[in-house]
Amino acid sequence: SGSDRRAVLEMIAALDRYHGLPNGMFSCDEHLAGRDPSQGSELCSVVEYMFSLERSLAILGDATLGDKLERLAFNALPGTLTDDMWAHQYDQQPNQIECSLHRKPWTTNGPESNLYGLEPNFGCCTANFHQGWPKFAASLFMLSQDDGLTAVAYAPCEVDTVIRGVRLQVAAETGYPFRGAVQITVNPSAPLAFPLGLRIPSWAAGTHIRVNGKEQSASGPGTFTRIERTWNIGDRVAVEFPMQPRVSRWFNDSVAVERGPLVFSYGIGEDWLKLRDRGMTADWQVYPTTQWNYALAVDAGIGVTESEISDHPFSRKRPPVVLNVKARKLPGWRSEDGVADPVPQSPTASGEPEETSELIPYAAAKVRITAFPRLG
Repeated sequence: SGSDRRAVLEMIAALDRYHGLPNGMFSCDEHLAGRDPSQGSELCSVVEYMFSLERSLAILGDATLGDKLERLAFNALPGTLTDDMWAHQYDQQPNQIECSLHRKPWTTNGPESNLYGLEPNFGCCTANFHQGWPKFAASLFMLSQDDGLTAVAYAPCEVDTVIRGVRLQVAAETGYPFRGAVQITVNPSAPLAFPLGLRIPSWAAGTHIRVNGKEQSASGPGTFTRIERTWNIGDRVAVEFPMQPRVSRWFNDSVAVERGPLVFSYGIGEDWLKLRDRGMTADWQVYPTTQWNYALAVDAGIGVTESEISDHPFSRKRPPVVLNVKARKLPGWRSEDGVADPVPQSPTASGEPEETSELIPYAAAKVRITAFPRLG
């Protein structure tokens, strides 16, 4: 029924309104804990939320669920893993200035909650986080009720399926989420008439779509575009999603900087201290080596620098996209027991010298600030 369909979106909206965080999660460090970005989210919740969104999207066909899914897949999931995936956190924080054996801000969780390790705090995430990437990959394309195929999320992938008795192979080549171009090659074993659906993200106003070089009309952001034609082997669909930086508002009118499905953070300098060896891996504390208490002048413009996408695209060593924004330190914004105080109310003022702050993808910064005070 209509009320059943609305229930999913209404529940998600309530979680976002009262507990939403910039990385796409809600605060759930064992308790719903409000919108302060120094609160955490459990890794188990990230992968379970992704799976719930994938199933809900398959049932409801609501394009906005794809936006939420990608936000988790490209930010919250890799943001809680080391580059080699041999260590992870139980809880991650959007404003995470230290990963150490402190009890704050946890209520019932233990002091190992945001350590990087084999099974910090409790072993459930160790056994659970592996479902995140495979189920996401399996959900990138979905069959539709009108004998069609629909791209509901974007990443490099290949599809091998059967539509109307004809074998169909589809390949998507892309640098998404770091680039806005997606090339889709359609290879049916024989000419095949079916509708190809493409999700247009809610942030992607002005999307261009071409089929074999010919411009196609694209529907508005937050919808699915439907291309119905007879497809032949080698047909190519070129999609270009504009990826302009944008600013979103959060707790205490703080700001987060986004581009495409990525959220960006200030990467605090990292000092990794081994706590104990764990066979083939180890448990680690991470301490800050640089100051972190910046306020951003987002109205002064945001610069974009792209570089090569490596085999470890969410690594801090070579981030594929870097944003630059003017900033000033905010000396009154401090920390207690390794946790950043709540973000000061925006707009705010600072008499400190102006600097250019480099923001990197959320998942590349293991200690980070993601929700910033906004300079007036």
